[in-house]
Amino acid sequence: MGFLSDALGRVAPSATVAISQKARELARAGKDVIALSAGEPDFDTPEHVKQAAIRAMAEGKTKYTNIDGIPELKEAVAAKFRRDNRLEVTAADCFVGSGGKQIIFNALLATLNPGDEVVVPVPYWVSYPEIVRLCGAEPVLALADASTGFKLSPEALDKAISPRTKWLILNTPSNPSGAAYTAEELRALADVLLGHPHVHILTDDIYEVLVYDGGTFTTIAQVEPRLIARTLTMNGVSKSHAMTGWRIGYCTGPRELLAAMTKLQGQSTTNPSSISQWAAVEALNGPQDFLKDWREVFQRRRDLVVSGLNANTGLDCLTPEGAFYVFPSVKRLLGKTSAGGAKLETDEDFVLALLEETGVALVHGTAFGLAGHMRLSYAASDAELAEAVARIQQFCAGIR
Repeated sequence: MGFLSDALGRVAPSATVAISQKARELARAGKDVIALSAGEPDFDTPEHVKQAAIRAMAEGKTKYTNIDGIPELKEAVAAKFRRDNRLEVTAADCFVGSGGKQIIFNALLATLNPGDEVVVPVPYWVSYPEIVRLCGAEPVLALADASTGFKLSPEALDKAISPRTKWLILNTPSNPSGAAYTAEELRALADVLLGHPHVHILTDDIYEVLVYDGGTFTTIAQVEPRLIARTLTMNGVSKSHAMTGWRIGYCTGPRELLAAMTKLQGQSTTNPSSISQWAAVEALNGPQDFLKDWREVFQRRRDLVVSGLNANTGLDCLTPEGAFYVFPSVKRLLGKTSAGGAKLETDEDFVLALLEETGVALVHGTAFGLAGHMRLSYAASDAELAEAVARIQQFCAGIR
């Protein structure tokens, strides 16, 4: 009898963490590494948010709080959903956890049984299918590749749904592709979902503030109010306010589900960090004007990277509508050999050879369910990005 659980055997380790770790090891060994493998903004947490945390500590707000968040933060979350997403919710309809990942974990663990299915569009954020498997359910992978701009088509969604489907996980803007659904595209998906009343929707809106080219962010419960009763709308301050390490995620959804998630969180972490919660109150209620500047910086970086990758390298890179990732295809360069003699049979061979030979750390597409691609995070300085693109160009030019 093995010591480790069967559930853990169903789960693969995080490939994004593994590549980032390898990049750190090479950097420690003295190699000049440009790590574009992690998914976090390179900006610092805004000063007014940090000051709120300092005040909270000075005022002794360092004790346990309510399991699902302090009333002040739940009020701020409800106000955010009303202001930004036109969802008419109150604090009683909101829940706070230790990061967006815990919200997703709580929701799925509270609702899934063995034999249940969860529709996960491909490419996906690495944790979605693994959390589903850990809950004893089955991820059903629905292809949303470059031919549809990495967006799930209504036909592919309809085909993926079965009588056993409990959830659809929808992430817009997307990690890893940066694809952002328009209101019209969400409307088409909503029409399919209205025909399947047993399917719940978990929408991961963590990159909400990063939509480019003057586009407007929309969430599915806003597009189709008839889906509100079966939609969990998840968000957080990690990407919007550069607070990845503070670990605050939040959501709104059916009260029965939130009660189940509270029960679960009460037996796991209990409340998120009290200090982080007070910082998040300031993040949501305080000035948001800096977001426009950040968005402009990210859009400029996106354009720099996309044009650089598409300049005669053998790569094919779509222009994403949001987030801070590009997801170029490396398919035309596979089956060949790098200048350093590495055989490039797979996208993983490609990113490992790129890291070894140039010091640029990216994540292979297979980690996100879509072979033949790689993910580059452009949450880095213009100088780093320009240098990384130049090294990628050189690497691709050397492939024979």
